[in-house]
Amino acid sequence: MEPGAACFQPSLDADIQALPLYERSGFGESPPGPHQANFCIMQREKWLALAGFLACLAALLVARGSEIFLGLVPCAFCLLERRPYWLGMALAVLALALPRRQARTVLWLLVAVLAAAAGLSAVHAGVELHFWPDPLPECAVPKFTGMSMAQRFAAMPARPAKPCEDPDFLIPGVPVSMSQMAFLYALVVSAGLAIWLGRTKGRFFR
Repeated sequence: MEPGAACFQPSLDADIQALPLYERSGFGESPPGPHQANFCIMQREKWLALAGFLACLAALLVARGSEIFLGLVPCAFCLLERRPYWLGMALAVLALALPRRQARTVLWLLVAVLAAAAGLSAVHAGVELHFWPDPLPECAVPKFTGMSMAQRFAAMPARPAKPCEDPDFLIPGVPVSMSQMAFLYALVVSAGLAIWLGRTKGRFFR
């Protein structure tokens, strides 16, 4: 007997008859039959939602860990790039809680959010490579006009902002900035989720 074949061996007819009911449910309900079948027929959409959640969480943990352990200071664009991942985690949790059809819709939204994250990282990488100017006003050097010297010093922030055109390198010796790595990461994750969603015309894992 092949590995995993025992999942559907006992009471096979009863399991097949119960599949349409289970298809409309999420994690909670399982078709009658052997307990081994519960894991084998878990919906692909739930796996994709879990993978999307972990991918977004990993991106945020790496960004935060680079600040704590490497002492890197994020610029305004770096902080903006993190927002899609927070939204992506919320969408992934929502997809885990919804039935299959609604979960697919939410997962496509997650793909779009991750594609937007890749776009933001691409713009940031272009700023670092001087392909175009900084689009964020927070990245520009402040200009003081019509003010006395004392007023100018008072208007300056206590902690100067990091210029968005200054790249940070996560791995020493590797000439790939964190924004470029973030672009590649978000592009690969969004493309992977889109490909798997497009291939999930079948109902269950085989």
